[in-house]
Amino acid sequence: MKKIDHIGIAVKDIEASNALFEKLLGVSPYKLEEVESESVLTSFFKADTNKIELLAATNPESPVAKFLEKKGEGIHHIAFEVENIQDEIQRLKTEGFVVLNEIPKKGADNKLVVFLHPKSTNGVLVELCQSIS
Repeated sequence: MKKIDHIGIAVKDIEASNALFEKLLGVSPYKLEEVESESVLTSFFKADTNKIELLAATNPESPVAKFLEKKGEGIHHIAFEVENIQDEIQRLKTEGFVVLNEIPKKGADNKLVVFLHPKSTNGVLVELCQSIS
């Protein structure tokens, strides 16, 4: 794993949360994007080398909607940038981690993504992401 790519935060209202994080970070979001496969609207902020992804559900049955219903707003996941997502999937499976989607899918911000089950990562949803060339 190369570095932490971003921290994902589940929010109920993307517009209100964008305004809050603009004040907090002193910058506007650099990208708004809907990820239909995950039924989320995302908003990305960058402060120096750090990125924050806000996630708002677009479907009441989506994973983010269920997260918000169960836990409320807050940190949803931590994403790590990887050089080769396929190699990392195999390495982590060998180490005993549970991979939720073994076939990487297109995520937000021009990335391929895979998630690790929180039960295998001390309760933290972990995302692996690789930039799409």
